[in-house]
Amino acid sequence: MKKIRFFSVALVAVLLSLLFFAKAQLIAADSSRGSVAQTVTKKVLNQADYSSAVPNDTQESVDVILKPKSQTALGNYVYSTVSPTSFSYRRYMTPGQFGSTFGDAGAARAVLKYLSGFGIHASLAADNLVVKSVGTTSQFEKAFDTSISQATYRGRRFHATRKTPTLPSWYASRILGILGLTTYNSLTSNIQKAPKNLMKAVTPKDDPTTAYPSTPASFAARYHLDQLYKEGFTGAGQRMAIVSLAEFNPADAYAYWQTMGIKVPKNRLDLINVDGGSGWDGSDETSLDVEQSGALAPQAKISVFVGPNSDTGFFDALETAIDQDKAAQLSLSWGESETAITESVAQGIETPVYGQIFNLIFEQAAAEGISSFVASGDQGAYDATKDVGTFDLAVDNPADSPFVVAAGGTTLPYSATFVDGTSISIPQERTWGWDYLYPVFDNLGFNQTPDGLGYYFAGGGGGFSKFFATPRYQFGVPGVNHFTSLALWQTDPTFSTVQRIAQPALANGSGTGRNVPDLSLNADPETGYGVFYSAGPGQPASWDGAYGGTSFVAPQLNGVSALLNSKRKTRLGFWNPQIYHFATSGHSPFTPLNATSDNSNLFYTGTPGTVYNQGSGLGTIDFTKLQQSFGSR
Repeated sequence: MKKIRFFSVALVAVLLSLLFFAKAQLIAADSSRGSVAQTVTKKVLNQADYSSAVPNDTQESVDVILKPKSQTALGNYVYSTVSPTSFSYRRYMTPGQFGSTFGDAGAARAVLKYLSGFGIHASLAADNLVVKSVGTTSQFEKAFDTSISQATYRGRRFHATRKTPTLPSWYASRILGILGLTTYNSLTSNIQKAPKNLMKAVTPKDDPTTAYPSTPASFAARYHLDQLYKEGFTGAGQRMAIVSLAEFNPADAYAYWQTMGIKVPKNRLDLINVDGGSGWDGSDETSLDVEQSGALAPQAKISVFVGPNSDTGFFDALETAIDQDKAAQLSLSWGESETAITESVAQGIETPVYGQIFNLIFEQAAAEGISSFVASGDQGAYDATKDVGTFDLAVDNPADSPFVVAAGGTTLPYSATFVDGTSISIPQERTWGWDYLYPVFDNLGFNQTPDGLGYYFAGGGGGFSKFFATPRYQFGVPGVNHFTSLALWQTDPTFSTVQRIAQPALANGSGTGRNVPDLSLNADPETGYGVFYSAGPGQPASWDGAYGGTSFVAPQLNGVSALLNSKRKTRLGFWNPQIYHFATSGHSPFTPLNATSDNSNLFYTGTPGTVYNQGSGLGTIDFTKLQQSFGSR
């Protein structure tokens, strides 16, 4: 019997080998080639200035992302993991299980073999969807039948393909897109500082626990985390993943927690440099991500994944965190406007492969039970002002992914008299938009310079995605796909210039697509936080601020997730279907910001009687009530 079984197994192995060999022969015999999508838009490639060719021996890192076996089956599985009536409820996959179920192992092995034939070193991720490869410019040019040149666009130097990359048709049809042949990107952190000279400056002699408007302690009190601490929620046994594109000094985070009186375990931080890590431009972003998340979940461990500031580096850092699957929650605060990664607005919007690639990896995270939190941007409804410099209504990517919690921003109640003598009073928490500071900006002449004009476009990111359809969890929620607007600016047809509208008027409208954000918390620098960080290696750390931005909200939600997970039997997983269900229940843990006046993100304002508003999502959070809504299973 054993011999028969062994013979049968051997026969099957031989047949499979012959089948794979026959398939390889057929592919080799097929001379047709198909184009492979890149993540950089035709606008950038067509308008870039090209110079010399990249030297043949230059080392390149390229990711090939394959299509899943069935996008429909993957989406249905992810939703089933957070549906209490489903057999798959809270039954999450490991990366290996995900790869065997949804990855295309056959296509992945074929791509590995193909690239290896050109001398390119390639490896396959556990998800069977990502082939990571390293080789020379010459090797990649031959493999993809393209040419790679030095290019410049909007002052940035990068490598770009002057000819559309192609592969044999069989491979091309199974590939979602590639990262790395063209290295242009416009990724920025979603961090905002208060303008200088508006109020009394913080000096080194000031006490950091009182010098800035907000601290972890005031956050916990305002949003009702204090009760959870009293009930023993500490984050113990949990790990948080933070994905960033800048280095930082871990000692700064420990000093921050000590100053704030927060007791944390030693050696709670792991720094993982992916693809060689990055530089220090943006070290304040990485520092605040670690400081804020770690302050709210004091006993949780933290893994910081730092990749180069490139599309490939960003994706590899995120994919590494998800494939490790050690953290039940992750956050990131970098992104770029949808406008920056699509065709020009005048040519019409297309769904770019860039968004699809990041959406797929966040979908994998949800399948593994990882909760993802992403900053929604700091330019209000005009996200493209930060990178493309246009004034079209736009949201931030990857916060537009339906599989992440898009973190929006608010302004806390406060009163102040500014240096120009203008007095401001914010009586209640509102959607963050600096329209309330316009009189101050005008008096100080900010509207006379390009840099000053940027302050007029600061607020919590929100609006409608042009990349992704309205997800199923948003359908039927009052306020979704309907809005009240207060237009403050008139743009020209190309969205390149703006003028203030003398008498803004309320209007009602409707939209389509993924509605952004999902939740909002304090993000206004005027009611913001201090950050303790080093600007470079070996440089002394110092306090700076006040800082704000939705960059604070994403890691804060990361910390709260670790807190909630620390007393659970299973991971909370994909938050969105659950929180939208809670919001429409009789005991919602959220407070919608529905006022129509003094409540806009520079375009979208509140609508009375709704559950959702595009400026602030479902609103602010009572975390004690949220814990009760999630339950303990």
